[in-house]
Amino acid sequence: MMYFQQKHVQKFMNKYKERARLLISCPDQPGIVAAVTTFLYEKGANIVESSQYSTDPEGGTFFLRIEFDAPNILERKKTIEKEFATIAQQFEMNWRLSLHTHVKKVAIFVSKEEHCLLELLWEWQAGELLADFALVISNHEQMRETVESFGIPYYYIPVTKETKEEAEEKQIQLLKEHDVDVIVLARYMQILSPHFVATFPAQIINIHHSFLPAFVGARPYEQAYRRGVKLIGATSHYVTDDLDEGPIIEQDVERVDHKHHVEDLKRIGRMIEKTVLVRALKWHLEDRVIIHENKTTVDEQNH
Repeated sequence: MMYFQQKHVQKFMNKYKERARLLISCPDQPGIVAAVTTFLYEKGANIVESSQYSTDPEGGTFFLRIEFDAPNILERKKTIEKEFATIAQQFEMNWRLSLHTHVKKVAIFVSKEEHCLLELLWEWQAGELLADFALVISNHEQMRETVESFGIPYYYIPVTKETKEEAEEKQIQLLKEHDVDVIVLARYMQILSPHFVATFPAQIINIHHSFLPAFVGARPYEQAYRRGVKLIGATSHYVTDDLDEGPIIEQDVERVDHKHHVEDLKRIGRMIEKTVLVRALKWHLEDRVIIHENKTTVDEQNH
C-alpha cells in the first residue's frame, strides 16, 4: 500500500478503533430491535447509526444494520459473537459482526477501457475508498504502467477460448494468495465461468450499461442512438451464473436527446459507469449491502 494510502488508513484506524457493525436478516417478528439493542447496551456499546427494513411486517424478512462503539472491541469480538449467538438462534438470524477497521482487500479486473479503473484509483488515492487495492488483473497489457505508478501489482493473464480454464485457475490462485475480499470487474470484457463465480460468492461486483436487456449484443450505444433513447445509464451488480442478472447494488441515469450523437452517448455512459461502480464498491466496503434472494437492501445513510 502506497504511503499516501497508508496515511488515510492509519487515520481511519485511529478514529474508528472501537467501532463495529452488526448486520442481521431474519423472519420479521416483534422484539428483534429490543433484543439487539438491549444486548449491545449490556455490553457497554453506544449505537451511532441504525437502519432497518421489513419486506412485510407479517411474515416478511427483517433487515437490520447497526454501527456501534464499544471499548476494546477488537479484543472482545469473539466473546461478543459467542454471547450474541443465543439471541441469533432465538430469532433465526443470519448475522455477521464486523470491525469497522477491517480494511477489505480488493482485486480489480480490467480489459482495455480505462475510465472505471482510473476512477477507482483516484478515489482510492484520495482516501474516499478505504480499502487495500491488492492487485489488478488484466487480459491486456495496456494498463500496466498506470497501475504500477500507484504501487499496485499488475498481472497480465491473456484469455482465449482455448486457454480460458487455465487462465481462470491462474486468476483464482492469485486471488487466494492475496487473500482478496472483493473482486471488481472494471469493464473486464470476459464472461466468468460458473466455477469462478462459485469460488467467490457475493464477492464479485460488475458494472455495465443499463441498456440491457433492451439493447443486447454488440454496439449497444449505436443501437440506442438509432432508437432515439431519452435516458442512458449504468448498473452495478453482484455477479451470478445468470449473465448480468445478479442482485443490483446501484444504478443511475442521465437524460439525453436528439442532439446527442453516438460518441456523446458513449462519453456520458462512461461518466455514469464510473460513478455508479465507485458508489457500489464503497457501500460494499462499508457493509451497507445485504443480499436477499436476487435483490439487495442498501443502507445509503450519509451518502
